[in-house]
Amino acid sequence: MDALFAKADALDASDPLRSFRDAFALRDGLIYLDGNSLGAMPKRTPARMDHTIQQEWREGLITSWNAADWVNAPRRIGDKIAPIIGAGEGEVVVTDSTSINIFKALTAALSLQPERSILLTETTNFPTDHYMMQGITAFSGGRIETRSAAPEEVLDHLSDDVAVLLLTHVHYKTGQMRDMAAVTAKAQEHGVLVVWDLSHSAGAVELALNAANVDFAVGCGYKFLNGGPGAPAFLFAAKRHHEAMPVLAGWFGHARPFAFEEEYEAADNIERFLCGTPGILGMAALEEGVELMLRADMGEVRRKSAALGDLFIECMDGWAAEHGFTLVSPRDAAERGSHVSYSHAEGYAIMQALKASDVIGDFREPDVMRFGLTPLYLSYRDMVEAAARLRSICENREWDKPEYKERAAVT
Repeated sequence: MDALFAKADALDASDPLRSFRDAFALRDGLIYLDGNSLGAMPKRTPARMDHTIQQEWREGLITSWNAADWVNAPRRIGDKIAPIIGAGEGEVVVTDSTSINIFKALTAALSLQPERSILLTETTNFPTDHYMMQGITAFSGGRIETRSAAPEEVLDHLSDDVAVLLLTHVHYKTGQMRDMAAVTAKAQEHGVLVVWDLSHSAGAVELALNAANVDFAVGCGYKFLNGGPGAPAFLFAAKRHHEAMPVLAGWFGHARPFAFEEEYEAADNIERFLCGTPGILGMAALEEGVELMLRADMGEVRRKSAALGDLFIECMDGWAAEHGFTLVSPRDAAERGSHVSYSHAEGYAIMQALKASDVIGDFREPDVMRFGLTPLYLSYRDMVEAAARLRSICENREWDKPEYKERAAVT
């Protein structure tokens, strides 16, 4: 491993993003490879939260909706996320959860396609994407049909009956990354609108939604945007679709919320995708994470993400197969998002043993171990050290303990 450590140290010495680690509250010795599930806390977040609680809420009380600009937080933070995902001003709003935003985006797209009745996705997509589609189908009484096809075959199922194609840009298990522009273009050739789930993309890989002519997109704020557990999500709608009508019509989506009119009239902009009152404490934490992300060059973020993954795979190649590991992520970084995954029959227990050695990744059923690559606070040396600790655990069978095999509520 000496040569790999030397290679990592050389890469760290020339890393233009190396100073960002100091902006995060991470204890010494921890190698955190789960930022694709929950990002680390920026050091500035507690002070921002304290100010929001003590000054804006405690002292300002309800006057802070205007004085502290709480009322515009969904639009303001959405405009800050826009350049991170390649969107324009007024096309992104921060609101609700990813699941709810998927529902809103799907129903908005359906409102633009009243003559079509099929929602299409791929098998193995993240479950909430399937569940939201199935819920729409059930509520429609069967008028709307949900279909899913194998990932490699889903585009072959595009037809003139399909209203919306819902796909995840970076697959949550394998890290497989789709060609957004090519897929969007192919769908639109059939008159199909596309909703992209960016949960494992935003803040980790370069995105260009408008350049790819994307219709709708959603994403979460608690992964690579480092907004904290349960952080608000975001929704993108291209300006050409701002006449679409999501089914959920709440008072913050009204053209005049404080007119308190009984009949709904949607706002004529991205704000029609709002629903209820925004959660200001979550918004405050997310804004700190987004502002930190804006300081980084996304081109450098993506280059480092790819290089971190390449180095980790290189570290695993010499020994992993003989210990039962199979790489399930693309080896080619151009096809891989910002996590590397391996399957292993004892993956859950091995991951628990790895956490006990201060390397935190995660596990996805039935046998997938995920290692998230967060360029702002991971070093190249972290990759080599993580692989070295994993190898030691396997060679010494440290994972083979009853306490490591008992499933916890969150894996």
